[in-house]
Amino acid sequence: MATISELKNAVRETLESHGVLGQLRARIRAEVFSALDERRDARPSLSRENLLINELIREYLEFNKYRNAASVLTAESGQPEIPLDRQFLATELRVSEDTSSKSVPLLYGLVSHFLNSSDSRGKVLLRGAAVNVSAPGHDS
Repeated sequence: MATISELKNAVRETLESHGVLGQLRARIRAEVFSALDERRDARPSLSRENLLINELIREYLEFNKYRNAASVLTAESGQPEIPLDRQFLATELRVSEDTSSKSVPLLYGLVSHFLNSSDSRGKVLLRGAAVNVSAPGHDS
């Protein structure tokens, strides 16, 4: 008969191999962040830019199976639990996709576009956000 220690190890290994243990740890971290956030100042409302950026990051994290990081991002940022529709996200970013680009996160396509751009000047001018975006912890 197996000892309690052996049973614990077998359960731990099974949970780890199925990815459940990592998910549980991420969920606990997310709940801890949430509990700590309740005691701090209220989080600023989620701007349109942050909503879109967070969604691009979440799509990337989930595609690469970084589900624990995605779970914490969602909890800590205040991003809606249900991901935004990809077509909505593409429309908001004024991105049109072909069939092959739909198999990877939008972030890959955006980075690829800039890396492979044949702009004769070689650089893209980034302008400030259309609205005043204040990052949490960074006073404007």
